[in-house]
Amino acid sequence: MKISSAKYLTSVVEESKILKDDMVELAFVGRSNVGKSSLLNALVGQKALAKTSSTPGLTKMINYFLINNLFRFVDLPGYGYAKTGQKHIANWAGLMEKYLLNSPNLRTVFVLVDCRHKPSELDQMMLDFLNTYQIPFIVIATKVDKLAKSKIPQACTAIAKELGIRKEAVMPFSSENFFGKERLLEYIEGVIA
Repeated sequence: MKISSAKYLTSVVEESKILKDDMVELAFVGRSNVGKSSLLNALVGQKALAKTSSTPGLTKMINYFLINNLFRFVDLPGYGYAKTGQKHIANWAGLMEKYLLNSPNLRTVFVLVDCRHKPSELDQMMLDFLNTYQIPFIVIATKVDKLAKSKIPQACTAIAKELGIRKEAVMPFSSENFFGKERLLEYIEGVIA
């Protein structure tokens, strides 16, 4: 698959504004600072479609992007870090849950995990939630450029083991050198077909 066009559509902070039409959606979720915005930008071949920041926890809303005028990427709030209070964290978590449960055309969720660290309790909770509600997902091991190439399969296997999923359900990816980009785009093509 080739992504020839990608544009920002809208951001929502309230359940009532969640888009509900017949367009296929693919959602991206993960801990704050896992490289979600960088991955989205790398996938679409643009430097600043999704806003990146050195401050974790910046995505506090659901951001929608129109891809190839055919389907949407949905950037969900990062979890696990926030300088604001617990009330705000609860609001984002609630919004994300409402999106995941009430988006009729959500085809899959890409759960991003930093390949250099053990998946967190929050990562496990996210997978448990998706499993409970039978929402299809794939885990993406990000920042694999920080590892020697020979260590990447080992890191993916360790993530799969820790999360209790098949190792085929973990895809390595680097926003720096685009390792894994082709495979991920092929997977996306299969999902939206």
